Amino acid sequence: MADKVLEGAGACVFDAYGTLFDLIGPVARRTANVGDKSTALSELWRRKQLEYSWLRSLMGEYADFWTITGDSLDYAMDALEIDDLVLRSDLMQLYLSIPTYDEVPEVLKTLKDGGLKTGVLSNGAPIMLTSAINYSQITPLLDVVFSVEDVQVFKPDARVYQMAVDRLKLEPQDIAFFSSNAWDAAGAASFGFRVVWVNRLGAPRERLPGEPVAEVRSLADVPALFGL
Repeated sequence: MADKVLEGAGACVFDAYGTLFDLIGPVARRTANVGDKSTALSELWRRKQLEYSWLRSLMGEYADFWTITGDSLDYAMDALEIDDLVLRSDLMQLYLSIPTYDEVPEVLKTLKDGGLKTGVLSNGAPIMLTSAINYSQITPLLDVVFSVEDVQVFKPDARVYQMAVDRLKLEPQDIAFFSSNAWDAAGAASFGFRVVWVNRLGAPRERLPGEPVAEVRSLADVPALFGL
């Protein structure tokens, strides 16, 4: 982790799912209902969610992330032969109350106290983001929330990252961007953000254009990158 590589940035913008919010949450909270397929369901659900967002972007067939989340859950349940409409409805509703990782509130507070603007830039539909942010009680710690709904294409399309530039009125290099998704980190870095990859699982780096300026295992390491 490089010290103070983000010093001088004017805003901190975070990916939501997997970065601020713990995606293991919904299925983990219903392990008793899912049984020994819970890990497989959680992983397949997330993988298809991402695949559908990328494929719909390439096809020019936009649907909001709530729809994609439902479609990918349907696929995962079908693939794993889980036939339970009540469980399906329950898991979708739990997606609206995904908890943050433990360190998130204190990190956001430290950054705001340090004079930085804070925001979210996510594939999530507005209803999903508003619900999760309110559930975790971090609304006062965020200045802006950007959803791809406004441009109707998903990350890593450059039009998504451009939203932050336009609305924060900052140059790309003056925006610090944080994502746990290596592909998102690469896309944002290629766009021109100063990117920190939050590599929570110790994954290998993607072989894609765009290099992060730092790699951390937790957002708890972020304030030090600003010298805070």
